[in-house]
Amino acid sequence: MTIDIVNIDTDILLWINSMHTSLLDTFMWNVSSKYIWIPMYLLMVALLAKRYGWRCLWMLLAIGVAFGLSDYISHLLKHIVCRPRPTHEESLADLIYIVNDYRGGKYGFPSSHAADTMSLALLFSLIWRDWRTTLTLMLWVTANCLSRMYLGVHYPGDIVCGLLLGATFALGAYWVLRACKVTKKSETKISPHWLEYALPAIFFVTLIFSFIV
Repeated sequence: MTIDIVNIDTDILLWINSMHTSLLDTFMWNVSSKYIWIPMYLLMVALLAKRYGWRCLWMLLAIGVAFGLSDYISHLLKHIVCRPRPTHEESLADLIYIVNDYRGGKYGFPSSHAADTMSLALLFSLIWRDWRTTLTLMLWVTANCLSRMYLGVHYPGDIVCGLLLGATFALGAYWVLRACKVTKKSETKISPHWLEYALPAIFFVTLIFSFIV
């Protein structure tokens, strides 16, 4: 028996995309925005500076390089693979639900959103080494990926390959940091202790905010 990967990819996309309500339209649109997460990005910088002092500059450089490469390579691959986004696929024109007339660029493989968020989330998690932070950032990645499929601009296959791409650059950057002894196997906990909960808190506040703006 032959498994039709393309049809499965399309079926999952259409299932997620079909769950539209006015409330979810607002939520997914905002979650997919890069700008609504700026407070979380700034907090991540502040937390690294608080714990690591001047060494955070090397970590921020590594995060920037991993993120930049994920974004650049994913966009480059889009124009090599040339797989149309679902919103640009004529056969799906009557099946895809469009939010705010947003269709994205012509090509969508792999997902830059998936690659970028995974590179940032995984590398920060490896540096920070706290289960609450890791769980929060993986939920952030998941929310972003679901939003891209809900908006109809990426197939699940686009998302999976984007995640793998971002993870590759994150692991590579972390290996370099460890090789250069910028990070250590054990680090002192950040003080005061409640700051460990700052990132989960701002994540959930942003999620709530995404429903109402």
